[in-house]
Amino acid sequence: MNTTRPTHPTRLTHPTHLSTPDRLRATAARIDRRTPAHRDRAVDGLRALALLAVPTGHWLLGGFTLDPDGGLHNASPLSAFGALAPASWVLQMLGIFFLVGGYASALSYRRRPGSSRSWLKGRIVRLGRPVLGVTAVWAVTAPLLYAAGVPEATLRTGATLVIQPLWFVGVYVVVTALTPYCVRAAQRLGGWAAAPLLASVAVVDLLRYGPLAASMPSWLAVLNILPGWLFAYQLGVSWGEGRIARRGAWLLAAGGALLFAVLLAVFHYPASMVGVPGAERTNSHPPSLLVLALAAAQSGATILLRDRLARLLARPALWAPVVVVNLSAMTILCWHQTAMLAAAVPGSFAGALAGLTTPPETVGWLVARAAWMPVFALLLVVIARYTRRFEAPPIRGRGSRRGSPVVRRAVAGVLAAGFAVFALGLA
Repeated sequence: MNTTRPTHPTRLTHPTHLSTPDRLRATAARIDRRTPAHRDRAVDGLRALALLAVPTGHWLLGGFTLDPDGGLHNASPLSAFGALAPASWVLQMLGIFFLVGGYASALSYRRRPGSSRSWLKGRIVRLGRPVLGVTAVWAVTAPLLYAAGVPEATLRTGATLVIQPLWFVGVYVVVTALTPYCVRAAQRLGGWAAAPLLASVAVVDLLRYGPLAASMPSWLAVLNILPGWLFAYQLGVSWGEGRIARRGAWLLAAGGALLFAVLLAVFHYPASMVGVPGAERTNSHPPSLLVLALAAAQSGATILLRDRLARLLARPALWAPVVVVNLSAMTILCWHQTAMLAAAVPGSFAGALAGLTTPPETVGWLVARAAWMPVFALLLVVIARYTRRFEAPPIRGRGSRRGSPVVRRAVAGVLAAGFAVFALGLA
């Protein structure tokens, strides 16, 4: 995820006689006018699209069941509906996340030669504040919910759901720290700089699932984490360095699609790109070769469609939502599971509610869950209204004491660490 922030739309005032559609059009036009000409709208649009796929996937493919004591437990419709697996191919856009992140980091790093430490520090701080905020808030809220009568099983489920998406931030910080090395590799090898990462994951997968799998240690899969997610980031850096032309993009798209098909049809990789409860193998934790094949195909298609997307986003009505989403990127990532829980936890006290607290085992559940999606989105908007401040840098007022921000960060850090230990201990 790129941490370069798009132009912030200023607060607007319009004549009161304007209708709501007219006000929205006027706001979109104002945002469009205030966008710098050098802003890469296509990259911002791709980032927003990949970002919105995260809550969409979690809300659509994540369900709950109720135990006899009213506690919520995680469940997935993929356990009952294997035919839904292709939906995960569309919703799994982390490859695009890392691609556009690498692209933007390469451009940003080029503008800050010789100051990689301060460059990296700025990105870590912007990524870390929202993570610190959500974990600290949950550290305070969880005991209050328990005291209010929320079952322990529900709190365990909630803690797991909140902490799971945050792994992305840690991985992204690590690959961002490797940007100087990725730039040098791209300058020497171009798009082929990502090939050794692909080969590394292929070797680990062969050891994990091949003839020698029974004698391999269980920790071997961990070796795929860094090269698995660095692959698309390195492609993005090479793209940002101007080392992937249209021919290379076509090779990525076609080669990735072919490898994806072969892995499914010949080597019988699991079809779902996300974990399925009870399944012996998973593609996502850590990433398998299938994830890299999909990322390669997505990356090639992204590079090929970049100019067309830029032309579409020249329209103010399409560009304004992209700006809003990018301004709230970390808020959406950190709080979207909380939005779903904000509906499910009260719903659990009402009993079995179709699409919310009933087992995701029927077509009726899928229809009902689709009806719940706008509710989750609305709850996320409400939550973001108060939590968006964690993305903004602190503003020190004239009367504030110098040490108070440090004290607040220290307290938040202790709370966040306590909640993280609690949540990770549930895994």
